[in-house]
Amino acid sequence: MRTPTSRSVLLAVIALSLALVACADAGSKAQGRSSAVPAVGDQSASSGPSEQSPPAGQVLAPGAAEPNGQATGNSRLTAEEQNTIEIVRRCRNSVVFVTNVQFVRDFFSSSEQEVPRGSGSGFVWDDQGHIVTNFHVIDEGDKFMVSFPNQKQYEAALVGRDPRRDIAVLKLKQQVSDLVPVVVGTSKDLQVGQKVVAIGNPFGFDHTVTSGIVSALGRSMLGAGDVTIRDMIQTDASINPGNSGGPLLNSSGELIGMNTMIASPSGASSGVGFALPVDLIRKIVPQIIQFGKVIRPDLGGVEFVRDEVAQRAGIQGAVILEVTQGSPAYQMGLRGLSRDAFGRLLVRDVVTGIDGTKIKSYDDLFNALDGYKIGDTVTLAIEREGKARTVKIELTGNS
Repeated sequence: MRTPTSRSVLLAVIALSLALVACADAGSKAQGRSSAVPAVGDQSASSGPSEQSPPAGQVLAPGAAEPNGQATGNSRLTAEEQNTIEIVRRCRNSVVFVTNVQFVRDFFSSSEQEVPRGSGSGFVWDDQGHIVTNFHVIDEGDKFMVSFPNQKQYEAALVGRDPRRDIAVLKLKQQVSDLVPVVVGTSKDLQVGQKVVAIGNPFGFDHTVTSGIVSALGRSMLGAGDVTIRDMIQTDASINPGNSGGPLLNSSGELIGMNTMIASPSGASSGVGFALPVDLIRKIVPQIIQFGKVIRPDLGGVEFVRDEVAQRAGIQGAVILEVTQGSPAYQMGLRGLSRDAFGRLLVRDVVTGIDGTKIKSYDDLFNALDGYKIGDTVTLAIEREGKARTVKIELTGNS
């Protein structure tokens, strides 16, 4: 016969045993339920992480698994953020920092000293070491240094420049094996509102990334070469001094423009920046690489008066300053300024049209000629002393 005390102990042991069995059973069921739910990024519950890597350039979805089965960074990143990160990852090593150095002679010692004149951005064009930047970044420079994201710096030589389109090409003086050329896209199908990313060195802060949209297309802005650059891309991606020459990229990481100027009363970013369209760059850069200059259609042997001078004189059109004797234009009767018996300058021929297109300035004529090829024949509308005539002339190649 058991005592009350022994009976209480026995009941306690039985209750404890039953509790342990219930807990084990519950744990087993819970484990079974969790193993049936695929982990984020897994292909299935039983196959485990995929061994196949995502295609090159593909942006992983937020929280998706890397090839090793680990989630990428912060799973709360949006698809838009992931896209920007991927653009920077792919293009960062294509962007360079360009320093413009001048040789200045010391007044007292007569020795030359290297003085930094300015700096800007640029991008790798090809694996031969060609670097594309703005003309105004390298203007008046004697020596050019190109710095990469890995902090390696190389001296570069000037291959050629096109001031009127604000484009210049440098070439590294030594061979570099790990260059990453930018992927060149197109600007012909850009749409207002599409995403853009700018990478550059504003105020010397190297490889700064800003993003925005295409704010407008077809803008005309006066460039460093004193002629209007047309069809420029306007963007609200922050562009500041030092961004000049850097790439403007689309959401695929392709070059669609070169950041060139801003409209700002303070000289700093106001959300109104402008980039040269890449289709213009693709037209100019190969010529500079091949010839050291741009060969564009020209009237041949004809020089023009600066527009501001013509405008002050109240003349509308492209005023001919001088025509080279023996040139096709001279043979067709075109003449430049002359002087009367008292030594006063007389305006003679003024170009007022080309193939029916009205010409109000040399700027108009220069941009109109860009639409022709060397060897094309054009009909010029000429005005001399109030009398109009037409002249047919074959375009020649000139820089």
